[in-house]
Amino acid sequence: MIGKFVTSKAGHDKGQIYIVLSQDEQYVYLTDGVIKTVQAPKRKNKKHVQPINRMYDVNETVTNEGIKRAIKLYRRSICQKLM
Repeated sequence: MIGKFVTSKAGHDKGQIYIVLSQDEQYVYLTDGVIKTVQAPKRKNKKHVQPINRMYDVNETVTNEGIKRAIKLYRRSICQKLM
């Protein structure tokens, strides 16, 4: 699941798009590059996220700018599909 785009299904951030940085048995650690950065990811229960059929290459050189750009491009592609 690492590198997968996800949408939050529950909580005050419901509907927000994130990218999974890491995971353990119960939690995923998410970033959006703006509020939840690579250095301080959001911990969220796995059952509270919905995977999206899109991947991002998470490696040692992942940056907040790269995450922001990937999410922005994903949102733009969704908007174009709706038109």
